[in-house]
Amino acid sequence: MKCNMVDKLGRTIDYLRISLTERCNLRCMYCMPEWGCEEVKNDEIRAGEVVALVDIFRKLGIKKIRFTGGEPLLREDLGEIIREVKKFPEIEEICLTTNGILLENKIEELKNAGLNRVNVSLDSVDVDEYKKITRGGDLNRVLRGIELCKKLDVKVKLNGVMTNLTGKRAIYSLGEYALENKIDLRFIELMPIGCGKDLKGYSGEDILEILRKKYTLRDLDHLEGTSRYFSVDGYHSRIGFINPMSQCFCKSCNRVRITADCNMKRCLSADDKISLREILQSKSEDSLLYIKEYLLGKNEENSFFKDNVIREKMNEIGG
Repeated sequence: MKCNMVDKLGRTIDYLRISLTERCNLRCMYCMPEWGCEEVKNDEIRAGEVVALVDIFRKLGIKKIRFTGGEPLLREDLGEIIREVKKFPEIEEICLTTNGILLENKIEELKNAGLNRVNVSLDSVDVDEYKKITRGGDLNRVLRGIELCKKLDVKVKLNGVMTNLTGKRAIYSLGEYALENKIDLRFIELMPIGCGKDLKGYSGEDILEILRKKYTLRDLDHLEGTSRYFSVDGYHSRIGFINPMSQCFCKSCNRVRITADCNMKRCLSADDKISLREILQSKSEDSLLYIKEYLLGKNEENSFFKDNVIREKMNEIGG
């Protein structure tokens, strides 16, 4: 049985984000405290659970899978997971969001397993600034990983979060790096989750205004999921914006999330979740119906402006 999930707002839910771990090899200042996090030991989602869940969700109309974290490249079984998920004909695209530190060592294996696309989280291309933001990250390793993705013809995209830790200089330099290297770049507004509550972020409109002082940007006048894209005169790549705070994108949200402890969230900002591990263990014939009913109750809009809504850190919910 295969169906499409269309909720009461007419949104087609066809995109599943799966966090494979809460662990990370960086300590980005808006994501995790300096001392890191407590590992999800026995509760971390298992490879077999991931494959079993994708098997369920493909029957509900899911077409795109994205593996996130924490840092998903810390999972030694990531290649195996991708190979198994690739066997489902309904899954049209398998993607990965990573900080890129381990990318140069892993990308060839993952491409061969069936990975289609990589998003690299990159907030600065200045070595010292990057090291400060990430509390010790090696920028050159990330850049080598990005270059290898391009050589292997793996589609790559950059995600940048601009805060008071960086400033206008980082906006220009990151934009220049992406445009010169023919890589699409998306600026994502800082969300008040975990450590992000203590920082000040640039709005998408602020960044757009800054970039327009140097480049001619033309609105492509359509959304790709939650992203609004602009072309840049004289360049092949695009600059996009994800603005959850200043311009609610909920009307075009097509995604659902599975956390690293095998729970499901309908919305990044929502506090409610259900245990998918219990559903798998129950082996109930009503599992599809139960999951579908839960998903179709997806929030009409995010809850970022309500007090104390989100108790988790960003690495705990998969970003």
